[in-house]
This record gives sequence, C-alpha cells and structure tokens, in this order.
Amino acid sequence: MTVLFDKSAGDAKPKPRHPEKAHKPDNAVLRKPSWIRVKAPTSKGYAETRKIVHDKGLVTVCEEAACPNIGECWEKSHATFMILGDTCTRACAFCNVKTGLPGPVDTEEASKIGMAVKEMGLAHVVITSVDRDDLSDGGAQHFVDVIQAIRAASPKTTIEILTPDFLRKDGAAETVIKARPDVFNHNLETVPRLYLKIRPGARYFHSLRLLEKVKEQDPSQFTKSGLMVGLGETKEEVMQVMDDMRSAGIDFLTIGQYLQPSRKHAPVDRFVTPDEFKAYETIAKAKGFLLVSSTPLTRSSYHADADFAKLQAARKARNA
Repeated sequence: MTVLFDKSAGDAKPKPRHPEKAHKPDNAVLRKPSWIRVKAPTSKGYAETRKIVHDKGLVTVCEEAACPNIGECWEKSHATFMILGDTCTRACAFCNVKTGLPGPVDTEEASKIGMAVKEMGLAHVVITSVDRDDLSDGGAQHFVDVIQAIRAASPKTTIEILTPDFLRKDGAAETVIKARPDVFNHNLETVPRLYLKIRPGARYFHSLRLLEKVKEQDPSQFTKSGLMVGLGETKEEVMQVMDDMRSAGIDFLTIGQYLQPSRKHAPVDRFVTPDEFKAYETIAKAKGFLLVSSTPLTRSSYHADADFAKLQAARKARNA
C-alpha cells in the first residue's frame, strides 16, 4: 500500500497525491495471495540505477506508479522513464501517479534522458509520460524530442514508447508516429464497460483507433497494448477486447493483475490465478498476437528488452 501524500522541502503540510480522491470513502484492501508478493529492493544494481535516475533529476513510472517489479528491473538497469513531469491531468481510478496541474515542461529533459540511456548502456529503453491535456499537442513534440535525443546519444538503443491517448489533440499522434519508435504502446487498460468507472477521462474506441493509425501509417512499427484484470471484468469481455485489438493490428498484448495503490483507489474485485493468466495467454496466441505476456506481475515494460527480441523473431518467423 502506498502513501497518499507527498511532502516537498519547505511545505508546512504534506500535499495529497490525489486530491480528487481525498473525500471518497475508503475501499477495502484484499490480502495479496502468495503469487503476488515480491521482495523489497536491496541489490547493488538497484542502488546504482536509482542514483543515476535521481542524480539527473529524472522521473520514472517505476517509482511513481509503485511498480511491484522495480527491484528486479532496476537491478538490471531497466528503468522506464516518465517524461513531461510527475503530475497527470487525468484522474484514473487505478493509477498511483500524482494528479493535479502540471508544471512547465523541462526543455532539458530530452538531453538528460539521452545521456542517462548512454550511461546505463541500455540496449532497449521504454519512455512513457503523464497525460498532459493542458498542452496543445498533449506532449507529442516532446516525445519526438526525447526519441531524437536518445538516437543521438545512443544510436544502437531501440526505443519503445508508452503514450497517452492524445484525445482531442489533432495531429499529435501523427507527429509521434513519424518519429518512428521501434514499439508504439498505448494501454487500453480495461474492458469498455468499466471505462466510466476506471478510466473516465479516456474513450475506449479512441484508444483503439490510435493504435490502428500506427499500423496504417507505418506497418513496420510494432504496436502493443495492455490490460489489467481483477477489476470486475468477465472472461468474455477480455476475449472481446482481444478481438478488437487484433482488428486494429496490435502485435503484442500484456495482461497483468490490478493492484490497488491505496484505499482511495478502485478496489480489487479479485486476484486472478496464475492458471487463468496462462489460459488468457493461450487464447490470445490463438487469436494471432505475435507475442503475449500474461502473468500476475506482468506490466507494460516488464522484460521489455527481451520481449523486443522475441517480437522481432516472431515477425521474422511469420513472414517466412
């Protein structure tokens, strides 16, 4: 369970991370089953990655979203950088990223990330962001700047982006697609029936259409999307989302267990068993995805470097 407040230097009182949730009633927190629990991060590699990230003043979704895999990933120098600040303009019921009015965009962020990628020796990097509905392009040009900075600093590094939906930002998606990331990821997160409750600021078919556009404009880019389960969805609804994704040409599907960040967030309806995750993987592969990652602890960027190599191999095999 994560804290509900952030305290900055000089603040007399801590500020709520989620002011829009502060007055909501508490939700019960279910005890995690054995297959969900992870060890606290203590390794030397974790400490080294943390130092690089913090010394350069960078933000990671690993920390902001309280990812359960942070110890394992940071030990291997695999950090997912979160650009455009640490404050999101949306208020999704599942997310632990701070919400509110964001500050100005850091014009030096792109170059700092480029140098961090080079210093960490990353073969593959994942870049995500908060939603920036306050910006005219939703932060699209900043994504492009970061992609270009990484390619300048570390030309051999492959780049995966996990973008917002760019809702009501005409031309923004096209701007990012033209930058030609190696993997374009945007998570649908849940089934359409639960959008108003879980992802109220987003629109299911707009998110689906975003990924379809990528394939229309640049078929060489891998597309990827993820689902959380355990929010009250049915198996049939998950299977329908799989079909929708395949209709949009999505290559890679990730499915993981939703974990409740605090009592103010959406409650866990149930913990999906490892056997059920395995069944989802089997069904998704039969529907034609190039790659499927379906485990309780799967997250969008979990094992992203190894998965990119698998994606390339799967495409080569299919084309052959």
